[in-house]
Amino acid sequence: MSLATLYSRALCGMDAPLVTVEVHLSNGLPKFTIVGLPETEVRESKDRVHAAILTGHFKFPARRITVNLAPADLPKESGRFDLPIALGILAASGQIPADRLDQYEWAGELSLDGRLCPIRGALAMTYSASRSGRGFVLPEQNAGEAALVQEARIYPAASLLQLCAYLTGQKPWVPYSIQPVDREIMDGYPDMGDVKGQLQAKRALEIAAAGGHSVLMMGPPGTGKSMLARRIPGILPPMTGQEALESAAIQSLGSGSFDLTEWKRRPFRSPHHTASAVALVGGGSTPRPGEISLAMHGVLFLDELPEFDRRVLEVLREPLESGHITISRATRRADFPARFQLVAAMNPCPCGYLGHYAGKCRCTPDQVARYRGKLSGPLLDRIDIQIEVPALPKEDLLLPGSGESSAAVRLRTTAARQRQLDRQNTSNSELGVQGIEKYCSLDTEGRRMLERAMTHLNMSARAYHRILKLARTIADLSGSEPVLGKHVAEAIQYRRMDRH
Repeated sequence: MSLATLYSRALCGMDAPLVTVEVHLSNGLPKFTIVGLPETEVRESKDRVHAAILTGHFKFPARRITVNLAPADLPKESGRFDLPIALGILAASGQIPADRLDQYEWAGELSLDGRLCPIRGALAMTYSASRSGRGFVLPEQNAGEAALVQEARIYPAASLLQLCAYLTGQKPWVPYSIQPVDREIMDGYPDMGDVKGQLQAKRALEIAAAGGHSVLMMGPPGTGKSMLARRIPGILPPMTGQEALESAAIQSLGSGSFDLTEWKRRPFRSPHHTASAVALVGGGSTPRPGEISLAMHGVLFLDELPEFDRRVLEVLREPLESGHITISRATRRADFPARFQLVAAMNPCPCGYLGHYAGKCRCTPDQVARYRGKLSGPLLDRIDIQIEVPALPKEDLLLPGSGESSAAVRLRTTAARQRQLDRQNTSNSELGVQGIEKYCSLDTEGRRMLERAMTHLNMSARAYHRILKLARTIADLSGSEPVLGKHVAEAIQYRRMDRH
């Protein structure tokens, strides 16, 4: 047989479209050609495949070899096509049987000695392969990650030679049987009890965790803003199985593989303020997820917010509203989810000590205005909670003992989040206009209070909706079904920047 057909997967954002690998041998001068819009990594597979076949003591056919990766208009990248190309050559030359090759999908990068190297995006490819009904063959280093898709049939392999032994019947071939870890991993997070004082900030972060709201903390250096932000994942509700799978799939696409010890742990991403817009939202010639997607169902912490380039911060406006990001290039388009919780921190002025009890600030009003002007109004409008984190007096720092633990706070945020899911099947922060009208109706006192706030603070329609969603979360934390005036009053006070 001079023609062999196998199946593999490409990566296009979160999707893994099917790729048919056709290998044809014909008479003529020896030549190895790969067609089907291959990138540089795929074109270089010719040398890796040639060396791996010879190292495995197989015969490399001295004929004209044509490899077609269909569909032809889909760009192919990465070394994951090494394995199906090598098996196709062996099957087309009659060195291994070809009758079972179409029952599986194949992905793996070959080293020169025939070993299989781990690949990027194994979780996304496995999920697509499981829906096709075929088994998925991949390097054994990716087996645990792929097994997170419980309905998939996983066949790990260590080398090309081992795979050929399976296909020829010399060794029994059974699916990977180890099930993924299915437990709630809440230990290992920094504890909220370590933070002394800052009761108002802790209350605001509890509300943010219960409803999935974004937060901006403003205060002098050393008041605990970063310390508080790093403890938010510990008070968030535990991840569901679907949330954990989505987060793991993004991690697999971004870093090359998913660390199984991070299963069901909320991601915490904290990029430096020198990060570019592409690093934040994703991109590149072959689009990959950025920090906002890698923080899927977790926390994206931007410390020293005004130090970020303004153009970098402006790219956050769309994903904060829509929950996804679309990266368009001349030859391809990729969609990534971006359902993250933004937590930001900033100083109140260039020197950082405006409002400090020691009175050390010497910044002029113009300097303060220019510093805060680095943040655009539309971006601030999209941040639900804006609070001040004041400097603690020395007496409070010297007091013994600690505050409430993360475990106690997490019990309340989990109960509040469950009320939201039972009522509207989503968190309060993700409510649309119709959901706000239906689930965030106010009593007479709350409506009057909100009208006065909008008149005196000149709030936008977006700020109005975000106050309603905040009030709804505060009501859920208190166990109240109606949204009362006191809930609206507390929500209004968290719009700190609107009062400037």
